[in-house]
Amino acid sequence: MKRTALGFRMHSGWGVLVAVSGDADSVEVIDRRRIAITDSAMPGANQPYHHAAKLEFAAAERYLADCAAVSERLALAAIEQVIREIEGRDFRIAGAAVILASGRPLPPLAKVLAAHPLIHTAEGQFFRNSIRNACERLKLSIEAIRERELEERGKTIFGNSASRVHLRIESAGKSIGPPWTKDQKIAALGALMILRLK
Repeated sequence: MKRTALGFRMHSGWGVLVAVSGDADSVEVIDRRRIAITDSAMPGANQPYHHAAKLEFAAAERYLADCAAVSERLALAAIEQVIREIEGRDFRIAGAAVILASGRPLPPLAKVLAAHPLIHTAEGQFFRNSIRNACERLKLSIEAIRERELEERGKTIFGNSASRVHLRIESAGKSIGPPWTKDQKIAALGALMILRLK
């Protein structure tokens, strides 16, 4: 049974999931897809903190809790489906990586809702947390990796092979076709790091 790992790079309400196998000399993309983790019927679900900022505080708390429950449920369903399909192809999932932005701690909710830059930070963390919580519920080991640290961590993990890894990830798009954007490449790099470490 071959080993694979998952990588996630999230946006507001959606993200990319990439599953890779191999090493610095042969990166194989096992799966890649766009996953949606919001319910379009919920008003403001793609930008929940923006929507919550318009509500009274108690209503904002309830709304965010409802959005979190829905996003986690949808993330869980999407990841479960990928795991089933990948394991059905005789791969074993070693773990997962979710790519973080700054990853700085947030103040209490009232302060977040009062500051537009913090609203954006909170929304990024909100959707990444949905992925982390879903993976934890599935007993899938997940590591958060800051995007700005990817390059340095890659050098530490892959050593002299780090540049080859980047070339292999870059060229993977030629063989599988589009989409193979920055989102997929970064998710693939995170997954490959997990595969090397596990």
